[in-house]
Amino acid sequence: MPVSPSSLTPSAIVTRLRAAGCVFAEDEAELILSTAPTPSDLASMVDRRIAGLPLEHVLGWAEFCGLRVAVDPQVFVPRRRTEFLVRQAVALARPGAVVVDLCCGSAAVGVALAAALGQVELYAADVDPVAVRCARRNVGAAGGRVYEGDLFGALPAALRGRIDVLAANVPYVPTEEVGLLPSEAREHEPLVALDGGADGLDVLRRVAADAPRWLAPGGCLLVETSERQAPLAVEAFSGSGLIPTVAVSEELYATVVIGSRPTGPSA
Repeated sequence: MPVSPSSLTPSAIVTRLRAAGCVFAEDEAELILSTAPTPSDLASMVDRRIAGLPLEHVLGWAEFCGLRVAVDPQVFVPRRRTEFLVRQAVALARPGAVVVDLCCGSAAVGVALAAALGQVELYAADVDPVAVRCARRNVGAAGGRVYEGDLFGALPAALRGRIDVLAANVPYVPTEEVGLLPSEAREHEPLVALDGGADGLDVLRRVAADAPRWLAPGGCLLVETSERQAPLAVEAFSGSGLIPTVAVSEELYATVVIGSRPTGPSA
């Protein structure tokens, strides 16, 4: 039932959020209170969160790598574990690098890389027009460009053979497991950002197959996956001519497969 703005004391908000199943009710209440510009907005935000919308969609932003990234309704919410992918990319890159955030969603990964590396040539792409609109809001400050389309088909041909860092946060949930995801993801994030096909690696394989033609010599493709999927992802990278390595964070429960394009004469 909608709540009245006059009844929304901090403690009342916490009580309502906790009753709705929000595990971190106190933290969420603090964020909502600090974000809502008016009492009416506050009441609406609490109602939406109680109705099951992701907190980030309610707030209109997500914290990612210490940044506040705009996240619109129906846009994939960047996960904290993906910060591990960003850290791996930063360790491999250099200022001035050509960076592409593929399957970008809100472009949180690309924006975080630009912030960490300083001046970069930033591009992002997504097949979902809603995500593209959101990403354009985020990359503007970094001077980046966002394109709409299917994987590499969205990118300018002039980028072929020039990309130093290709971060592809592809969907990797097997189709049969999408129904097991939390309702926040199933009901409020686009299926195209979640469903990775029968074994979860359909999109990953497509990216790996085309990446060598787009990477600069020595350039790297970084893809997040699950620990159990990593061996098959490594196989896909090797099969396309990339030199694969796997990085794992026990703390964030994150697995990143990295594929480097060889720098030798055959590259």
